[in-house]
Amino acid sequence: MEIEELYNQYRPLLFTLAYQMTGSSMDAEDLVQDVFMKLHHIDIGKLDNPKAFLCKMVTNKCLDYLTSARKKREQYVGVWLPEPVVVSDDISDLVADKDLLSYVMLVLMERLTPIERAIFLLKEAYAFDYRTIASFVDKSEVNCRKIYSRAKMKLGEKEEAKMKLDNHWMNDLLTALREGNVEKLLPLISEDITVYSDGGGKVPAALYPIQTPERVLRFLGGLLNRLPLFGVDARMERIMINREEGIIVRTDKDIILVAMFNVQMNLVNNIYFIRNPDKLEMLRKQLI
Repeated sequence: MEIEELYNQYRPLLFTLAYQMTGSSMDAEDLVQDVFMKLHHIDIGKLDNPKAFLCKMVTNKCLDYLTSARKKREQYVGVWLPEPVVVSDDISDLVADKDLLSYVMLVLMERLTPIERAIFLLKEAYAFDYRTIASFVDKSEVNCRKIYSRAKMKLGEKEEAKMKLDNHWMNDLLTALREGNVEKLLPLISEDITVYSDGGGKVPAALYPIQTPERVLRFLGGLLNRLPLFGVDARMERIMINREEGIIVRTDKDIILVAMFNVQMNLVNNIYFIRNPDKLEMLRKQLI
C-alpha cells in the first residue's frame, strides 16, 4: 500500500484522534502531517496492521505535544478552552462513543494527564483492547487498566456532559439574547453557573471565570451591548458545534465568537465563550 493510499484511508481517523487528544484542530493537522512525513523513512510494505501502527505514532506524537503544551498553557493569557469545530458525519462515524466528540467532553478531558487522556480515548472512543493500548504507550496491561479507571473517576461528570439544551430551552435562550433582555435568562441558568471566556490575550475576554447569576447576567449584558461594534450585519445564530448545539456570533465575513453550554438538571451550568481568533480559524474555513 502506498503512502497516499494510507493517507486517504486513515487521515480522518488520525485527525480525529489527534484533535480529541489536543483540543486543537490546527495542532491535530500538523501532528498528522508530521506522522505521514515520517512514513517516507519506513518500509510500509512490512506493516501488518497499518491502522494500529499509525494510531500508535499519532498517540505518541500527541503525548509529546501535550507535555510541552501544558507548560505553554500555564503562560496562556486568561482561560484556555478547546478549539470548536463542525464535526462531519464521516468523522463522527469513526468514534465508538459519539458523545466523546462533544465540546463539553473536550473541556472535561482537560482534567486528565496526557497519558490518562490517551488511554481513555483509545479504549472508549476507538475500542482498542488493553494489550494493544499497552503496546502504544509502552506500559503494562495492568497499568493501563489502572490508568483508565483513574481517568474514568476524574471524568465523573461524563453523563452530565451528554445533557443538551432542548429546542425549548435553546429558543428561549436565543430569544432573550437577541432581545438584549438578560433578565429573561435568569430562569434558564443554575445558581452555580460559571462562565469561561477564552480570548487568548488577542481580543477582550474575562481573564478569570465569572460566577453567580448576578455577575454572569452583567457580563452577558455588557457583551450584548458591544454587539453593534462588530458590524451592522453582526448577528447571533444557532449552530451545531462538536455534535451539540451552540450559538455563534458572526458577520458575513467573519466569526466573532462561539458560545457552548453545559446543562445540568435543565439549567445552564457552564457557558464557554471562545473568542480567540486563532481558535476560530477552522470554523472560518468551514463556514465562510
